[in-house]
Amino acid sequence: MLPKVALGRHCCAQSTNPDNFRPVVGDELIDEVLRLAKSLEGVRICEINATAAGGGVAELLASQIPVLQAMGIKVEWRLIHGDGAFFEVTKAFHNALQGAKLKLTDRCQETYLAQNKTCAGMIDQDYDVFIVHDPQPVALRRFANSRGAKWIWRCHIDSSEPNPEIWGFFKPFVEEYDAVVFTMKEFRPPNLELARTAFIPPAIDPLNSKNMELHQDTCKRALANAGVDLRRPLLLQVSRFDPWKDPLGVIQAYRLVKQKRPEVQLALVGTMAGDDPEGWRLLEIINEQAARDNDIYVFTNLTGVGNMEVNAFQRGATVIIQKSLKEGFGLVVSEALWKGKAVVAGRAGGIPMQFPKRYEGYLVENVDACAEVVLGLLENAREREEFGKAGREKVRQEFLLPRLIRDELGLIKSLLKA
Repeated sequence: MLPKVALGRHCCAQSTNPDNFRPVVGDELIDEVLRLAKSLEGVRICEINATAAGGGVAELLASQIPVLQAMGIKVEWRLIHGDGAFFEVTKAFHNALQGAKLKLTDRCQETYLAQNKTCAGMIDQDYDVFIVHDPQPVALRRFANSRGAKWIWRCHIDSSEPNPEIWGFFKPFVEEYDAVVFTMKEFRPPNLELARTAFIPPAIDPLNSKNMELHQDTCKRALANAGVDLRRPLLLQVSRFDPWKDPLGVIQAYRLVKQKRPEVQLALVGTMAGDDPEGWRLLEIINEQAARDNDIYVFTNLTGVGNMEVNAFQRGATVIIQKSLKEGFGLVVSEALWKGKAVVAGRAGGIPMQFPKRYEGYLVENVDACAEVVLGLLENAREREEFGKAGREKVRQEFLLPRLIRDELGLIKSLLKA
């Protein structure tokens, strides 16, 4: 049987009761969610991905599943597993599906398919719906004996312009699913032949420890304990240490800003995921650069920075950066906007859809533009405040957890009716 993720340590009681979201999103949406949940009583759902911590998928599942369970839906979260060679291959495939160059070798195919076949043999068949996340486990559907269950593949990455050879390998596996979910229409790959495709953006949980309200003194204390000088402006990027998130570009932009504002500081906060060997290599490079500048701080979940600390850093930062080159959605953008912060971000993937219309000028495409708009925000506290207010309302209306749950339950209900 595939390993099951125990959710007790991932959630808090406040964010599992759907009624607690009413003051934030209103009664109408919560009532709709509860009606959908009622109609799916007794349905057994299995969510499958590659890691229980690190990255947006694990974070989404850790927020969603306790709420679904609190509404009486029988949902479990299980993990595929593999050795280092498997995750090296899946990371390369992940990058290639976002357009990176990669030659599809026999060894890559054999490594990938053998592990998917092994994991498929460990799947408990006692489910009505399987939701499989991202490329690592996509071949499970072919090898699993699912006894009539519905299968959904949830693609969280920007697969709009995939490497043609790698997409050619993945396409037959994807087309065996009953439905595929992308973040936005633009992410649907070319020539995908599938009867059911849905477009559902992710969302953040406003009540969990990463996004709940924190007293200003708590935030200041957390930053001070980390060594940050509270008297000086702080730039912040929160992300996995992934080349697509461009942390090295963020450091370059920071150095340009520092030429005019020498008092500025930079914090890079990230999580290390077990299915991302590339991240460890990049972290080593970042640490080497930080060692040469006392105003650059690097923190990870391995150095005691968890959700509460990320919350404090986001609330305490002067300007938040998310300089992605490729992006599925970028949950950290909604997190920052929800906290009323001005954000400078790469014009990539699902990031622009999170920005209030008047503030799209803060979407950038290179290091120089990033530094320029960061400098402008550092000089204009009123603009930062107004941007933050508009961003918070945009997130409240479109990118909070109850809306995501409604959309996904609606899809499941329609598939089971078909």
